[in-house]
Amino acid sequence: MHLLEVIDASFSYKSAKIFEHISISIGPGEVHCIIGPNGCGKTTLLDCILGILKFNAGEIKLMGRNINQYRIWEIANQMAYVPQSHAKTFPYTVLDIVLMGRASHTGMFSSPDMEDRAIAEDALAMVGLSRYKDRPYTQLSGGEGQLVMIARALAQQTPLIIMDEPTAHLDFKHELIVLETIVRLVRDTGLSVVMATHFPNHAFYFANHGINTFVALMSNHSFMAKGHPDNILTEENLQSVYNIYAKVVTQHIDEIGELKQIIPVGTLANNFQGGQTV
Repeated sequence: MHLLEVIDASFSYKSAKIFEHISISIGPGEVHCIIGPNGCGKTTLLDCILGILKFNAGEIKLMGRNINQYRIWEIANQMAYVPQSHAKTFPYTVLDIVLMGRASHTGMFSSPDMEDRAIAEDALAMVGLSRYKDRPYTQLSGGEGQLVMIARALAQQTPLIIMDEPTAHLDFKHELIVLETIVRLVRDTGLSVVMATHFPNHAFYFANHGINTFVALMSNHSFMAKGHPDNILTEENLQSVYNIYAKVVTQHIDEIGELKQIIPVGTLANNFQGGQTV
């Protein structure tokens, strides 16, 4: 059974068509990268899946059932969310922020109990932030704060996490820490991730590390191609979607094996052709 299915979905803002005829299926232990240029509808699609927006047409199935048959707290027990950014307004402790992920498991007038606290502390340990549990959340760096958001999602104990550009605004090191954390969690727990990203190399990163990875390449209001990164992230597709000249290269590293990466070379708008600027 698929964890999540989006079936022939379409969405418009009044007369502005955002996407149409979108379908995607996510199984256990998979990472699905939704990739495409700015404004193509990646975040809007995630907002529809999360129930923030409603499709004009189409259907969402969660664990084989139409999502409209679930109560809100039931959806929260199956699907967690990591936003692109999170405002650090109040100086809650890091542990308090992660405990908020237990909300769907506690009653309306109940407080988190010792079991909830233990689950939250385990989630912090999974992302390597146990030592920060008593620190005010407002004192964390952007990368540390993003890992706290992942820990909060883990505390929900859902089989699926939706991530909207989880490495946006992060430096090189913290971007790698987030990617390494996702790989470890998928490998160790069987978690599934749907991730919108601006960086096609993220999909190759997961595939390079043995994760069952799929790409949905979004362009012209739909998915122009879906499948394994090797088949979808081709030089021809990158040129078509991004209007760039890029090379897909494979490098052998003794400790790891073969790694595949995209090297952007130049934009076609700058008349970059065949490896030279003209």
